[in-house]
Amino acid sequence: MSTAYSDLPVVKYEGQNSTNPLAYRWYDANRVVLGKTLAEHLRPAVCYWHNFCWKGEDVFGLGNTVFQREWFNEADPIKAAYMKLDAAFDFFAKLGLPYWCFHDRDVAPEGATLAESNRILDGLLEAAAKKMQDGKVGLLWGTANLFSHGRFMSGASTNPDPEVYAYGAAQVKHALEWTNRLGGQNYVLWGGREGYETLLNTDLKRELAQYGRFLSSVVEHKHKIGFKGTILIEPKPQEPTKHQYDYDSATVYGFLKTYGLENEVKVNIEVNHATLAGHSFEHEVATACALGIFGSLDANRGDEQLGWDTDQFPNNHVQLVPAMLEMIRAGGYTTGGTNFDAKVRRQSIDPIDQLEGHIGGMDTMARAFLSAAALFESGQLEKVVADRYAGWEGDLGKKIHGGASLDDLASLVHAQGISPAPRSGRQERLENIVNNFV
Repeated sequence: MSTAYSDLPVVKYEGQNSTNPLAYRWYDANRVVLGKTLAEHLRPAVCYWHNFCWKGEDVFGLGNTVFQREWFNEADPIKAAYMKLDAAFDFFAKLGLPYWCFHDRDVAPEGATLAESNRILDGLLEAAAKKMQDGKVGLLWGTANLFSHGRFMSGASTNPDPEVYAYGAAQVKHALEWTNRLGGQNYVLWGGREGYETLLNTDLKRELAQYGRFLSSVVEHKHKIGFKGTILIEPKPQEPTKHQYDYDSATVYGFLKTYGLENEVKVNIEVNHATLAGHSFEHEVATACALGIFGSLDANRGDEQLGWDTDQFPNNHVQLVPAMLEMIRAGGYTTGGTNFDAKVRRQSIDPIDQLEGHIGGMDTMARAFLSAAALFESGQLEKVVADRYAGWEGDLGKKIHGGASLDDLASLVHAQGISPAPRSGRQERLENIVNNFV
């Protein structure tokens, strides 16, 4: 059937000299870098929610459908959902990217009961499974929406009402089982409401314990059903809650350690969430890699003049090179990938705008990765880092890690007359090296 995207061309790679706005200039899916193709390194995905569920409304225009798509104008919500599904897979085919991502409520409208909601979702995901097979599109991750409905206004797992907790658990069970059936690579939990607005009515210790039990039960069910993918938490500091319990990668790691889940759960890091937490994107990636919980990425950006989550398409490859370098150093993705959790601007009302947003985002990520790969292969920064920490490979470093006490070290300093002099970190030189590759 004809969809909003039927008249758009299939996007192909045409190279850096192309002047075609509907072609990839940097993303050559089959180009081999560091032993794998770009498609294998980046594992790009298209998100369902921003592209096919958002009508272009904002807080000053609620209820206004700015984007005119055929499924938004259909009165029957189930029929509209099937129209939306057709359009989504038509769009995926135009981009030629290997994966998609969804929340359960993105795909299917909610029924009067959870049982009815599940039946509606079952029919749509059965249809999606056929489309995935026909279009050779995989599922990067699935998840359940535990934040939009009013029942979740005080959280799902951290809600003061155990009935809300139970409802959320049942919803996650169904979404996780479908993610497994569709061959999903990961399952994500975004705790947008898992936090608090005020401590005046919050038992923080109790809520953290609830969150820990909830996540443990998800991991238990993963193993029960034989899901081979990775469970991911997506850190974010605030918005919609004042304070979210999964503030950043380091906070998530501390939470996982507390509940013995550090070997079971990893993080899905979003660029805009990292900056909202007061970090650089590369800091969040490096932290997750260092702690062994790096899983996947949501590719977008914020606006430096705005203090909220704007979810814009990435368009500055230079800013992304350090994060790509950290990912390469750590060995890259295993089950994770690069999901475009990004949306066009409210004034970009045509379907072609969505296509161009993804083209630009894909080229930006590919260009950043290629620059980072060339930098990594040159070995220039790796040599500087190795030289800077070389002392830790010597006798003193080995003694320290071997259990030397404060008394041992004090005796050694006095006996050998150790009096270290400061050494330059050569930051300006290193920044110049990076600029040579971008």
